[in-house]
Amino acid sequence: MKKTYKLTLGIAAGLAVALILIVLYQNSYKMTEEKIQIATPKGVLTGTLALPKNYSGKVGLVVFVHGDGPINDTYDDGYKPLWERFASKGYASLSLNKPGINRAPGDWLEQSMEDRAQEIRYAVDWAKTLPMIDKHKIGLWGASQAGWVIPKIVKEEHDIAFSILVSPAVNWITQGRFNTKKELEQEGASPQQIKKRLDYDHKVLQLLKNHASYEEYLSIASPNDIISKERWSFIGKNFRSDSTEELSYFKSPVLLVLAGKDMNVDVKDTERVYRQKISPELLSVIHLPKVDHSMMNEYITHSKSLTFLTAVFAPRQLVSDDYLQILADFVSQH
Repeated sequence: MKKTYKLTLGIAAGLAVALILIVLYQNSYKMTEEKIQIATPKGVLTGTLALPKNYSGKVGLVVFVHGDGPINDTYDDGYKPLWERFASKGYASLSLNKPGINRAPGDWLEQSMEDRAQEIRYAVDWAKTLPMIDKHKIGLWGASQAGWVIPKIVKEEHDIAFSILVSPAVNWITQGRFNTKKELEQEGASPQQIKKRLDYDHKVLQLLKNHASYEEYLSIASPNDIISKERWSFIGKNFRSDSTEELSYFKSPVLLVLAGKDMNVDVKDTERVYRQKISPELLSVIHLPKVDHSMMNEYITHSKSLTFLTAVFAPRQLVSDDYLQILADFVSQH
């Protein structure tokens, strides 16, 4: 009996050790990460610089531009598989904490899209001073809301080598309407329910256009979906965002990556506008039919438990491998 008990304990202990080793291996990446601080006229920026291991000479750099929300420098480690792929091609990655996140000074909800663009300009200027960075091989990566930020950056930073835009929105208002409709359709809402919600959103939009106070908004707000005062202010600064005309600022190669299962952005409309405004010789368009807005694999997206388990035990499998390889190949060409 004692022998059986000891054997069982031994097997359990062995499995536990194996599990720990698997988790450690899966969460170890072939790159070197350095926490950084950048002094600017508007305060200190904090973030991470991920460098290829054992590099020699100068390396290129991809500067990350976040989408919406309270995002930290690693995107809760979600960026690391991409950083690793870039590192394998001789590129470093630089990503900032949004203001107010990870104890970074400020509040991201007080920012306009121009404020966000200026942050990245400061980061690019800082990176150019680093001895290991090839200042002629600095590019941008950005997702979703970054579609309103990156064109503003390239307007001022004329030596950006390339830009990667992942499911970017073009117009704030039409993007919001598209997203609302898609989510309601997925929930099984009737056409009447969808119309009622869109009519309500239109009333909120009219308040924004009239520079209404937060108290005026609360007087009509749906009790089940109340926007915070800080978010109301943020929307007020940014709801007129539209990148249509600014897309003409691109003078270097642009990779547009579009998700087939995107419920946030109307990718057909995005592609149409990008093709109209960006020179064909600069623009490459990639469609990934089986991924969602965040480039996550289709089989994961609809299960929170599977997403969590994948993040812990196989984080490289969270996003499409095709997506990672396409981006890695793109930077290696530029």
